[in-house]
Amino acid sequence: MSSDGPVAAADARALFAGFAGAPALVLAVSGGPDSIALLWLMARWRRARKSGPALHVVTVDHGLRKESAAEAREVKRLAASLGLPHRTLRWTGDKPKTGLPAAARDARYRLLARAARTAGASHVLTAHTRDDQAETVLMRMARGSGLTGLAAMTDQTERDGIRIARPLLPLSKAALIATLDKAGIAYAVDPTNADPHFTRPRLRALMPVLAAEGLGPHALARLAARMARADAALELMADGAERFLALRNPGRAPDAIDAGAFMGLAEEIRVRLLLRMINAVGREGPAELGKAESLALAMEQAMEGTRSGILLKQTLAGAVISLTRHRLKIASAPPRRAASRKRP
Repeated sequence: MSSDGPVAAADARALFAGFAGAPALVLAVSGGPDSIALLWLMARWRRARKSGPALHVVTVDHGLRKESAAEAREVKRLAASLGLPHRTLRWTGDKPKTGLPAAARDARYRLLARAARTAGASHVLTAHTRDDQAETVLMRMARGSGLTGLAAMTDQTERDGIRIARPLLPLSKAALIATLDKAGIAYAVDPTNADPHFTRPRLRALMPVLAAEGLGPHALARLAARMARADAALELMADGAERFLALRNPGRAPDAIDAGAFMGLAEEIRVRLLLRMINAVGREGPAELGKAESLALAMEQAMEGTRSGILLKQTLAGAVISLTRHRLKIASAPPRRAASRKRP
């Protein structure tokens, strides 16, 4: 499915085959080309089947642009022409002055999950494409993400008890636009997608230059797939390391780990286990990868010294990490005391 031409019916059947047994699906449709293509392709797929899931079209109006209400009405008209029910959900209340894209995304998924529960749907389907995946990889690179972050978006995740599915991840945005153009279906263009005040549009503007150097969306999406494969393998190794440490710790408290055995593990596995243990008991998680890496290095340096007793004691993400030559202990930190008020 690497072509940028219209999506064939056979390709759509392959993309949507895993949803045939679902009771109902919510389609997240904003009115832009990607989500309109999702709506049209899913409607065509469902019409060709004798049975299958009920489709519910939902538009989240964030109320951030004056055109958004009209765009929601256009989605409703298209859904009706395809014989599908439609709802518009609005993000009400005050909007943050900073971090607006992230807040809008959280609100969108919260509203979509609520709509899915109301409809009895097992999944919410979004229209993320290979281009979106490439931009996510670049964003994660810029933030210094590890393997897990560079794996970027998976085809399915869970949020608020509902599965979020991204069946169009293998497709390019150009293929979806070509599909709509061939079908004669109109779509809206959101100007914020080109607003350089936001990170994604700035990265999007770099794509032609990167593609000319061989780092286009296809290559970045392939990188994400390889990172996901490596990440899954390392998670299995971390599972095995946990079992190994448990066998080395018979009859002792589960938070008292054989320090020598732990330090004998590969550095990547040590970092992953630190994150797991800290996040399991910490009161302020999740712990940041960079801080866990620094902690792992400090532990290694402490073990190389000649001191006895407590070699390292540190608090991270609401957990207390204590290291002696023989034991590593990670426990919940006591609650922080509220700052006392100064008397006048």
